[in-house]
Formats: sequence, C-alpha cells, structure tokens
Amino acid sequence: MFKNADILTAIVTPFNEQDQIDFKSLKTLTEHLLATGSHGFIIGGTTGETPNLTHDEKMNLYTQFAQIVDGRVPVIAGTGSNNTKQTIEFTKEVGKIPGIDMALVVVPYYNKPNQRGMKAHFTAVADQSPVPIAIYNIPGRTGVTMANGTVVALASHPNIQAVKQCTTLDDLQYLVENTPEDFMVYTGEDAQALPAIAIGAQGVVSVAAHVYGKDMRQMLDAFYEGNTNLAASLQRKLTPKMQALFLYPSPSPVKAVLNAQGYQVGGCRLPILPLNKSEQQTLAQALGLKKDALEASKLAQLGVKND
Repeated sequence: MFKNADILTAIVTPFNEQDQIDFKSLKTLTEHLLATGSHGFIIGGTTGETPNLTHDEKMNLYTQFAQIVDGRVPVIAGTGSNNTKQTIEFTKEVGKIPGIDMALVVVPYYNKPNQRGMKAHFTAVADQSPVPIAIYNIPGRTGVTMANGTVVALASHPNIQAVKQCTTLDDLQYLVENTPEDFMVYTGEDAQALPAIAIGAQGVVSVAAHVYGKDMRQMLDAFYEGNTNLAASLQRKLTPKMQALFLYPSPSPVKAVLNAQGYQVGGCRLPILPLNKSEQQTLAQALGLKKDALEASKLAQLGVKND
C-alpha cells in the first residue's frame, strides 16, 4: 500500500469556534490534499497538535479520518509518548481502528533515554502492536537523538517498518544504505524532499503539501520522468517557502495560510497561539505574497471590510 506513498501530508487538526474538532473542515481539506498530490497521511502527528488532544478526541479523530480517506491512500496515526506502557496500550487501541495502516511512535521525550532504552521502548511497543510501527526520530522536539545504528538495529524487527527522520541528509543516506530493502525511510523535512528521493528514500512527511502540494507533486513526477532540471528548479523555488512555514511555532503558520485560502481550519490550542497581524505580514512576505495577503483574505471570507 505504501509503494507510491512518496508525499505523506502530516495533516492539521481543524478546530471550530468552540475549540472542538471540525470534521466537516477536515473532510474538505483531505479531499483538497488528495487532489493536489498527497499519496498518504499522518494524522495526529506534531502538525496535528497531538499533545493537545485528549485520548477520546484522538480516538474519534482517527476513526473518522480513516472513514474519510476510505482506503484510498495509507493512513499513519500518532500513538507515541514518553511512557512506554501508555504507548503500548494506546497503540493497541488505535491499531484496531479499520483503515489505520501504521502507528507513528515518537522517540521518548523529556525522559532522555539512552540508546538501549530507546531499543527497549520500540521493541516493547512493536511486539504488542496490531499494526506496523514507524519510528519518529525528531531530536529538536524530544531532546535526544536516536543514533543511526539504533534505527538500523530496530529495522530488523518485523513489525518496525519505517522511520520518519528529522535530521541530516547524511543520516538519511546511511539509513537507506543499511536498512532492509523493504524498510521505508522518510524525511520529515520538506526542504529535503527531492534530495531524499534522489538518494533512495521512500518520500517526505510534509507540512508544505498543505499549501504547495501541486508544486511538490510536479517536482517529484518530473524527477521520476528524468527531468532533473525542472525538479531541481522547483525544489529551489519551494525551499524558502517551505522554511517560511516554520517561522513561528507549527502549525500556526500553515493554519494561517489555510484559513486565508478558505479552508477554515481554525486556530491552535494553547500553548500555541494563532499568528498576530505582524506575524501574518512577516509570513506573507516570506511566502512572496502581499504584506496584508493573509489578513485581507481571511477578512474577505468573513465578509468584513478591510479598511
């Protein structure tokens, strides 16, 4: 099912004015992403604000999202935490939801386990999970780095089948070279999308695909067709825009753009705040838009005159 899953969008969680999950907006956004090049999804990842969702909200979100996707592309659901026992129990629950194909399990944060502890954690989860596991290695958020050798060792476990790697291209290259052929290596950095594919990675877990999905699809398809000049040109043009979407705590920038485009994904939950006017202007300029583009578009949707 993951054969062509080169762009996995880490989809945002839309909220309505009552701060509840907005499933109507989620469906609209999902259809847009499928139409613009996404070949799979991560639901309940960092971009989905998983730490700010309750257990029941996550179960409802994952169940309804799997129904929205309806088997058209793979769905990976976030189940990890820094508590091994809780991760095992939650992964068991999520793995029973029809349409959830894999669980994304983050390297334990805050506790700062060593490499032996990481191996023990992922082995314990994988041993009891009803679905395959993807390791989520993101040192900038966890405070610890899973070493390449640890990923390679865990890749031999039959129920650990992928890694989302948020480090360097050197690390990606090492993992592609030293893990089993059917082990899927994904970069979690949008700016690495093309080079990651070029060195043999499965693809990219993307935030930028919310906004630039068509361009990313064109870029990768051009590369597959041998038009490396076009692919490289598109990556160069996209890279500063991809980076701009992380000028402020994620997912506030991408939500600001989506709201301006009319997708009504709402704001973020504390401690992440929506962008203020100044931040909107800075983001718009970084994306090559008019200074007030995000604010003006949003006001227009609401029927408010922008004086």
